[in-house]
Parts: sequence; structure tokens; C-alpha cells
Amino acid sequence: MFDKIETLRMAEKLIAHGTQRQKLIAANVANADTPGFKANDLAGFAQSYGHAPATELRASNPRHIAGGSWGMGAPRTISAGGEPAPNGNTVSLEDEVFRIADARREFDLALTITKTSLSLMRSSIGRRY
Repeated sequence: MFDKIETLRMAEKLIAHGTQRQKLIAANVANADTPGFKANDLAGFAQSYGHAPATELRASNPRHIAGGSWGMGAPRTISAGGEPAPNGNTVSLEDEVFRIADARREFDLALTITKTSLSLMRSSIGRRY
């Protein structure tokens, strides 16, 4: 319904980016003591949104809902860096705390964008709620 409104589409992609980032951070924390594990993160949202080729989802049956084009390709995983421990592990729990706070900020921003956009649409059609 709102797939034609770029602001809401961007907020949806920001939520998807934050979700993927939280999964990577959780994997990093879970493997904080695994020898040789390399910490990963996602490229920033600004670098990935709108720069990847759009892909179209296909429906195998005419009664299925066809997906729209996405503004992002597959998220690009990057090395989170960090100084390796003697066992080769590069996970720093302190860095992961900052990354999870940044991912939370992405969710809060997307929620604010969505609420504000919906409020503006309601106002434009003359509804207060």
C-alpha cells in the first residue's frame, strides 16, 4: 500500500539493515571466546541504500502477491577490525556494545520516520488519529 512512498520504503530498508546488523553483532558476541573468530559488521546504511541494483521478486502462481523492487541488494558484510587476541579472535565486547547502540539508533530513527510520515498522511486527508 505504501510501497510508492519513498520515505516509508527507506524506513523499511533501515529496519531491515538494523535487523541484519543486530544478527551479526549477536554472532560476534556469541563467538567472543572462539579461537580464530573474526568480528563482522555491515557496511553503513548510507553506502548500501540505493546504490545496489534493484532485484525483482517473482511469484510462481498468479494468485501470489508479487514482490516489489528492493532499494538494497544483499547487505555487504565487512570486517569489524579490532586487535586480535592471542588466540586470533578479533571480537571486542566494548566495540560490540557501541555497535548495538548504533543499531538501536537506526531502529529508533526508522520508527520516528514512519510515525511522522503516517501522521502527515492522516493530516493531509483530514483525520487527526
